[in-house]
Amino acid sequence: QVQLLESGGGLVQAGGSLRLSCAASGLIFTFSSYTMGWYRQAPGKEREVVARMDWNGASTYYADSVKGRFTISRDNAKNTVYLQMNTLQPEDTAIYYCNAQYYRADYWGQGTQVTVSS
Repeated sequence: QVQLLESGGGLVQAGGSLRLSCAASGLIFTFSSYTMGWYRQAPGKEREVVARMDWNGASTYYADSVKGRFTISRDNAKNTVYLQMNTLQPEDTAIYYCNAQYYRADYWGQGTQVTVSS
């Protein structure tokens, strides 16, 4: 059974930092095959991509709203992807989801809440 387990969310003041982790298990293909991504969904809004990284880290994508503040990274030996979030703002408040994609395989975690107070 595929499982993406996010951790690291919480409550932080504006300007603060959090580091999210997503540990994958039960994947059919090796973790290093998957494009890994972080998405978020704020109340009343659609889910949006925050950052994505291809299988070997050579290609990354960031939403304009987080460029220069967030950094995605992965450790293929640990089957884990990270999202370092700095200079957090109240508009970053959302549930953050981990995603793994490889061809038709598309898996999601349960999400972790990030709340930024002003």
